[in-house]
Amino acid sequence: MQTSDASVEILDLRHFAAPVLRPLLEAECDLWGERLHWDYRNSVKLLMQYLDNRMLPGYAAIEAGRVIGYVFCVYEGTKAVIGDVFAMPGAQSVINPVHLTQNTLLRHLFELLQNSPHVDRIESQMLLHPSGTLADAFSQAGFQLYRRLYLVEPLNKRWSQPKANLPAGLELRSWNEADLAAASRLICTAYGDHPDGLINDQYRSAYGAMRFLNNIVHYAGCGNFSPQASYVLVERASHELAAMVLSSRISDRCGHLTQVCVHPGYRRHGLARLLLAQAAFSLMRHGAAEVSLTVTESNSSAVKLYKSDGYQCAHNFDAAVWQREISY
Repeated sequence: MQTSDASVEILDLRHFAAPVLRPLLEAECDLWGERLHWDYRNSVKLLMQYLDNRMLPGYAAIEAGRVIGYVFCVYEGTKAVIGDVFAMPGAQSVINPVHLTQNTLLRHLFELLQNSPHVDRIESQMLLHPSGTLADAFSQAGFQLYRRLYLVEPLNKRWSQPKANLPAGLELRSWNEADLAAASRLICTAYGDHPDGLINDQYRSAYGAMRFLNNIVHYAGCGNFSPQASYVLVERASHELAAMVLSSRISDRCGHLTQVCVHPGYRRHGLARLLLAQAAFSLMRHGAAEVSLTVTESNSSAVKLYKSDGYQCAHNFDAAVWQREISY
């Protein structure tokens, strides 16, 4: 299979071992650091393990005998998640080469997945790529797009320990491993009618939320989990969670809030603002200079809260979802 530029060939990614893609992955690491202040090296190590085991479904773009781009996905039951697409800047001599290569790689992957009878849903959140960059390829393949924001706050004004003014019956404490089950129930309840439930179907069930949390807490997909900067608000009577904030370190100088969640029954009590302040204070105390988070643009109340708390939009990107139509 070839692109419209006859010098570029598209081949199965599983034909290539990790060392062949190392220059490409190193270039991508540099872009993650430049654009998002994100140390992508742990993710690259994991990708290279999968590549060496020939376990990563996807495609590679080849020009003059070297890999200049790649795209991959992972399967979760009947769902496929597109993990990444990237092309080496300046690798080709055609007009807008990166855009051309990335869109070609995506089209090949869409064709594979949409013609696979066991795939009913495809999700993607292309965090590295500015919103609109890949929109044409996704839209033409029938995906629904959701614009998301990457917000950042400097931590140079977080020197004071936040003061908790909690509703009666709630207790603030640090996260521990035993909170996983209650946290998954909280996510499922909080995102029942939430736009993020359309983007990530793991939010719609306790089982899916548990998988989401396990990925955050035990793997490096969203940075290295920071239990010392993660907090829960617990109902003393029921031991259920009323709210939580989970934090990771994405580089030596940056923290990232992977989850901010409040039970619908406890909204408008200032709990999210308290947890934001508590997490920011703890991250700063442990050496972070800034903290980031992502939010769906259509979630206007959350965007307003974050911006009023000092966050500013540093980047935007698209989430994309394709659902197979069921015929009766």
